Amino acid sequence: MASNFSNQSGICRGRDAPPSHYLFKIKSFSLLSKAPVLNYTSDMFKAGGYQWKLSLYPNGDKSRDGEDHISIYLALAEMSSLPSGWEINVVFNFFILNQLQNKYFTVQDWREGRYHAMKTEWGFTKFIDLKTFHNPLNGYLIDDTCVFGAEVFVAKSTFKGECLSMTKQPASCHYYSWRLCNFSSLLDQRYNSEPFGDYNWNIILYPKGNGEARGSNISIYLSYAQSSVPLNTKLFVKLILRVKNTRGEDLSHQTELLLSPSVPDWGFPTLSLAKLKDTKQGYLMFDTLIIEAEVTLLGLIKQS
Repeated sequence: MASNFSNQSGICRGRDAPPSHYLFKIKSFSLLSKAPVLNYTSDMFKAGGYQWKLSLYPNGDKSRDGEDHISIYLALAEMSSLPSGWEINVVFNFFILNQLQNKYFTVQDWREGRYHAMKTEWGFTKFIDLKTFHNPLNGYLIDDTCVFGAEVFVAKSTFKGECLSMTKQPASCHYYSWRLCNFSSLLDQRYNSEPFGDYNWNIILYPKGNGEARGSNISIYLSYAQSSVPLNTKLFVKLILRVKNTRGEDLSHQTELLLSPSVPDWGFPTLSLAKLKDTKQGYLMFDTLIIEAEVTLLGLIKQS
């Protein structure tokens, strides 16, 4: 006994439980198919807090190449109370009863629909081909009677997203050079440079290292004043940190990343204290360390 039918989404599957939201029983289907109307619209039913209707084309929706098939659509029935700019995201499926097996068959993949003022119905133009539907061995049309059904699940809006606002051209680069004299006399603590640039950037130095690098390296970070950035906004930036070298062998690191309250700075254990203090390496000249920073704002990301 056949149990598959032709549709846009692939093979179907059957189940014992009826559709949970609506059943649409049609008696004398042959009379409906010969009627002068192209489609028949069901009564309204409620699902997910909205009113819906089924729109059935017994001879196919020919305007959408649905010839020789039954077409069926889920239409939003009541929109007058919806706010301006409304949008409803729905996952739905249609069923047809195999009366010989007493099972409800549907397509294997559920259909997703985004309803809005310009698109108020979604469905299947080729839900089932008429040859399969009319074959009594398939059980879909018995005694000129058939049963369709629908399940509709509205995706509640818990959306939290981001709107990326990129500058057309990279903003002017903010550059800062920090000269630290008497480096050997610096204490084992955090030092901050003067602020610079639009977002009060500053270089952070741990002359004896920070975290796992403590005691063996110097650590350098680049940070910004969060109070200077609009609420719920991330900075998409290109950052460069550079330790100057008198021999022209600067130590440089760069990256592109998002900075936010959860990621307020960027840095690294820069180089070992032993290498830094070795005068032959060229990083200290007259006990002076020079650190440079370059910041290029590539864009803003605003959370919505």
